[in-house]
Amino acid sequence: MAESLSHLRCLECGATFDTKKLRYECRCGGLLDLEHDLEALRHAYGNLADRFDQRRGDWWGQPTASGVWRYHELVLPELPVDQAVTLGEGNTGLYEGGELGERLGLPLLYLKHEGENPTLSFKDRGMTAGVSWGRYLGASLGVCASTGDTSAAVAAYTARAPGMRGVVLLPAGKVTDAQLAQAMVYGARTLALDTDFDGCMKVVQELARSPEVYLLNSKNPFRIEGQKTIGLEAIHQLSWQAPDWFVLPVGNAGNMAALGKGLREALALGLIDRMPRVAGAQVEAANPFFQSYEQHFAERVQMVAQPTVASAIRIGNPVSYPRARRVVEETNGTVVSVSEGETLDAQALLGRCGVQACPNSGVALAGLTRLVQQGVIKPSDRVVVILTAHGAKFSTTSLRYHRGEIEGVAGEWANPPQPLPARTEEVARALGISTPR
Repeated sequence: MAESLSHLRCLECGATFDTKKLRYECRCGGLLDLEHDLEALRHAYGNLADRFDQRRGDWWGQPTASGVWRYHELVLPELPVDQAVTLGEGNTGLYEGGELGERLGLPLLYLKHEGENPTLSFKDRGMTAGVSWGRYLGASLGVCASTGDTSAAVAAYTARAPGMRGVVLLPAGKVTDAQLAQAMVYGARTLALDTDFDGCMKVVQELARSPEVYLLNSKNPFRIEGQKTIGLEAIHQLSWQAPDWFVLPVGNAGNMAALGKGLREALALGLIDRMPRVAGAQVEAANPFFQSYEQHFAERVQMVAQPTVASAIRIGNPVSYPRARRVVEETNGTVVSVSEGETLDAQALLGRCGVQACPNSGVALAGLTRLVQQGVIKPSDRVVVILTAHGAKFSTTSLRYHRGEIEGVAGEWANPPQPLPARTEEVARALGISTPR
């Protein structure tokens, strides 16, 4: 395969770099994207859609049975696929909106549930790519800053990569117990720092100057390659029919960046015939990207993110801001901001419709609701909402919501347990049925 099949390119100055040397940013300080020679890929592999279709029946033990490595040629074509570090990630459900779509007036609503990945979040898609490439280059120490989900994925995938160790830096007291437990269970060195996520990220970026440290946050362009398969897999599940909209929550903005990159490449290769629009949603306590969008990106807003139930997107300075900005601009997309109450009610409504997802997914659904109310998203639009993690990671938040313990949140869909005496007639009365004879 040609040496130039892939290269790194700076988003700011356009400088290019070899993929075989560890580098996370340009000499000018700009972020790097991994660019593939799409014409060379087309020439080498012909009809990629057929190739991807054929792999849908691959046996689980094959790397290409993964919902990431099925798209190997568009992810890391220079990595021998048998060297992929995989846990069978991807292959997540794309559910019809059903009752939820009826409530919103969107008959063509779909839910892409990334909480069905091995560590229960979309981060696994990025981590299989990032860890695989790091191991290929001989890295021994995979390190990340995290609000919880990234740490679980780093811990799991470095545990599966011979010769690699995982190290995670978490903001002390700002991740859920379930997320903290995941990093510990998988054996990663877990460091709780007395700062927020942005403070942890600052330390990790400084550590990454050491050749011993392999950075696994979304600043790493190889991680973005795995995450872009969320969109590729969704359109594949829709028989390569592009939706009108993708809607997703935004924290560090890597997922929006990845989604846009995958869609851009799919369009260039003819896998889809038009570019979907992309909508990002943030919560009011941590909405710097929304504030930047409101100013037409005239200023890159940074803030100290405040406490929020959507703790995984409690980020005041998104690392992938330049990439995500490009996605909004090139897809004629939009960004919305929603409240804590809207977030929790939307998360609870998802549950009522048979899908247990995280509060960050509630941010996305609340954002969709607002866009429908504003008339930005039309009843005839086909919409895919990306649910980023499983609600089981945030069970304490759900319990507090349903018990009415969150200040300022009325809880439209609260469903607390009802204490009753252990007598049949009392239970029957509560259910509104006649007492059995």
